[in-house]
Amino acid sequence: MSSRLAGKKALVTAAGQGIGRAVAEAFASEGAQVVATDINRDALAALARVPGIDARLLDVTDAAAISSLAADVGAVQVLFNGAGFVHAGSVLDCTEADWDFAFTLNVRSMYRLIHALLPAMLRHHEAGKGGASIINVASAA
Repeated sequence: MSSRLAGKKALVTAAGQGIGRAVAEAFASEGAQVVATDINRDALAALARVPGIDARLLDVTDAAAISSLAADVGAVQVLFNGAGFVHAGSVLDCTEADWDFAFTLNVRSMYRLIHALLPAMLRHHEAGKGGASIINVASAA
């Protein structure tokens, strides 16, 4: 690998499996210090053994947990919002509770993470320490 992310800190949500896990591992292999988060403690256990990865339990639907994590990790140079949920079936099969959950997980969590982490990202940039990236992943479904 090229070490393109050496010296940078990245926070990845939904890092326990799938795209989030692949991203966390790729960022770490490129030299980033990765804070890999997920709600699945068992999935994080294996990820915690990967060099460069700090695996942390996080429910991205919990505003207080997001605020606490942001205060703890400080400035990150990469935020990868990968947590998401797609309801099975049509809108006619989707209850209002299902819709609320999907919106909270797919949209509100991204807002909360950006809102919590962006101030430190901007201060880091304004101090001349380089730029930052926010990557939001969404499903075509």
